[in-house]
Amino acid sequence: MSLHIRRYQAGDAEAVVALWRRCNLVVPHNDPGKDIARKLQADPAGFLVGEQDGAVIASCMVGYEGHRGWINYLAVDPSCQRQGFARQMMAAAEGRLRALGCPKIQLLVRVSNASAAEFYRKIGFLADEVLSFGKRLESDLPVGE
Repeated sequence: MSLHIRRYQAGDAEAVVALWRRCNLVVPHNDPGKDIARKLQADPAGFLVGEQDGAVIASCMVGYEGHRGWINYLAVDPSCQRQGFARQMMAAAEGRLRALGCPKIQLLVRVSNASAAEFYRKIGFLADEVLSFGKRLESDLPVGE
């Protein structure tokens, strides 16, 4: 099946956040609304959504900082998985990165998400022998938490 992939539009926010929630991508320390706003400020062309019959059923944030490309928030509605849509979204993301001259793609997968790790292995990604470090510069948690 084919997926209509396009740039994120302002009216997509509610559908995208609902998709991320259905895919268990929303965690308390990441406010999805803020993540969307940050992406739109930094690189709106790198925010892709996939539609089928006018409904948003997939998303992917694509970024490139001159050294590596990054994939974030790849999501396919659970009711639409295993139909090739994630592969189509990744092909679109890879095409965008190749067009920008990007030599390598990086992404992070939560250790608890074994099915995502297996998907990435199947499409040619390898686990790098690195430690991932992070430091929050801004808290997305509500005040007092």
